[in-house]
Amino acid sequence: MGSGLAEPGRALDAFALRDWAHTSVGDLITHIDEINRLNVFPVADSDTGVNMLFTMRSALAEANTDAKSADVVKTAAALSAGALNGARGNSGVILSQILRGIADVTARAAADSDDELHQIDAALLGAALHRGVDLVVASMGGREIPGEGLSPAVTVAGEAAVIALEKTPEQLDVLGDAGVVDAGGRGLLVLLDALRSTITGQAPNRKVYEPAPRRPVPEIAAQPPAPQFEVMYLLGGCDTEGADLLRERLDELGESVAIATSGVVGGYSVHVHTDDAGAAIEAGLTFGDPRRIQISMLTSGTSGLPPGSWTRERAVLAVVDGDGAAELFSGEGACVLRPDPLADDPTTVITAQQLLRAVVDTGAAQVMILPNGFVLAEELVAGCTAAIGWGIDVVPLATGSMVQGLAALAVHEPGRQAVNDGYTMARAAGSARHGEVRVATETALTWAGTCEPGNGLGIAGDEVLIVAPDVALAATGLIDLLLVAGGELITVLVGQGIDADSVESALRAHVHDRHPGSELVIYRTGHRGDALLIGVE
Repeated sequence: MGSGLAEPGRALDAFALRDWAHTSVGDLITHIDEINRLNVFPVADSDTGVNMLFTMRSALAEANTDAKSADVVKTAAALSAGALNGARGNSGVILSQILRGIADVTARAAADSDDELHQIDAALLGAALHRGVDLVVASMGGREIPGEGLSPAVTVAGEAAVIALEKTPEQLDVLGDAGVVDAGGRGLLVLLDALRSTITGQAPNRKVYEPAPRRPVPEIAAQPPAPQFEVMYLLGGCDTEGADLLRERLDELGESVAIATSGVVGGYSVHVHTDDAGAAIEAGLTFGDPRRIQISMLTSGTSGLPPGSWTRERAVLAVVDGDGAAELFSGEGACVLRPDPLADDPTTVITAQQLLRAVVDTGAAQVMILPNGFVLAEELVAGCTAAIGWGIDVVPLATGSMVQGLAALAVHEPGRQAVNDGYTMARAAGSARHGEVRVATETALTWAGTCEPGNGLGIAGDEVLIVAPDVALAATGLIDLLLVAGGELITVLVGQGIDADSVESALRAHVHDRHPGSELVIYRTGHRGDALLIGVE
């Protein structure tokens, strides 16, 4: 996936569409707290940012199922289908229809053209946004998008959205009374700015929209309480007439009714706020076949998501370095987050924001995190705290090395109760005695004596315990120490720039002769920093 940065005038083709979706997810993460604070309409439940984020993440995941496709029509259709299937809340339904507008107009243009359609130009983008507006029956701004080029078109679209956004407190009393702009409109501005960044390589600086101090309002009669439940489901087997009748029935049962369709997926995405969740579902059964039913409490201040927001129940996220390590952990079923390959020190470059993004991208309701020594404690705590605030059940495990992470991953059972799974993984990681071998770069005095440049250093518990002429001899000495308390499995990870063949030969001979009851497993992970990582279980 791309970074979302591009040269000015980049074409909005299939690859740029996916890059836009990727950038949008990252930017929504950045602005999620701001958007949530603005959320007072239709229900002040502080979840608009979260709902838009997970809807867009679902769209991106669907588009990435064929990440090498150059077919702009199919990519637009995939974004639309993913958003409809993963739509969360009112704002998610609206977002899904904006993406459907792009898919509809792109497909129609391809069908009407004698030539193959490779990209979306300014005129098509304008038509697509107008189509999306028509689909959500809402006005998103009063300017026409110019047709002389895509870069000015996306710029004008963003500026028009700012004007429309700042007028929203005048259009809805509930927004004016709360001193906020519309939260969903702020989220859509994030998406338009992400599109501008993708096409032009320039991201505009926007002010932070904060709730203004509430102005005094006269006392009025007590209003009826807001509905207790948000109900959402996908409805198949329903025609247009049935959808209209369903809308009438849901209007009787509650408020904030939204029934969105997709010409790509078929069927409808249904949303309503109601006190009678059962009746809302029964209404769907009358007109079609409801599936992926979600019912959540409409509690003010809650930013978490219902279980149906996730594509799977549990995932393991492992932070690893090296191509071999990424292949090893992903082969064992883990999602992988890698430090910047250009960073000098891979142990200090994973930020809370990067960790949070990786947690979101797992698509899981519960995430076991294996930091493996690559995430600073304060960044780990900040990232996990933010994820928990969004309703993701995050369990960080104290794995200080990739060998400990492998030990934890080996006993992971997705079907086991989360608390038992986390305890078992933590126990396996803690039971794995580990150390590392480094190459000395200067003359120094250690606990094991003086080392010279080029010596192999066997380290455990942050102390140098072995000084040897080379890496292989330091490794054999460290293995002997780690096996003093016993052990059946020795795991060695070989880093970047090490003569793996000679090291492997020396270690296998040593373990065969000195520790015949232990099994030796060696992986060429290509990690940076330490020459070898060694674990004993």
